Amino acid sequence: QVQLVESGGGLVQAGASLRLSCAASGRTLSSYAMGWFRHAPGKEREFVAAISRSGGSTNYADSVKGRFTISRDDAKNTVYLQMNSLKAEDTAVYYCAAVETSYLNVIRRDRMYDYWGQGTQVTVSP
Repeated sequence: QVQLVESGGGLVQAGASLRLSCAASGRTLSSYAMGWFRHAPGKEREFVAAISRSGGSTNYADSVKGRFTISRDDAKNTVYLQMNSLKAEDTAVYYCAAVETSYLNVIRRDRMYDYWGQGTQVTVSP
């Protein structure tokens, strides 16, 4: 069992930056692929970014490519999402997710993930 806790959300103006953290407990993350997803009011949950279990591969939604960076620090059992040049349309609850896997590449599909955090709210004012 893995427990995930997100933090770092908040209210910022457009153009600002935030760094989200996802701290894991219960298991070490080194054998887990990780992802970030978001859910905005009136919309379906969408993929944001993913990182492979080794950290060697990352993948991003087109809407955040070039602005967001996913990274992991397995020594700290933490995954990060650095968000720069935030836009009003980035407003959502952000969730991190984990799945234990032998797969070496990233995983984009939310249905593939077994563990989810409680989410952290990011609000970007225009």
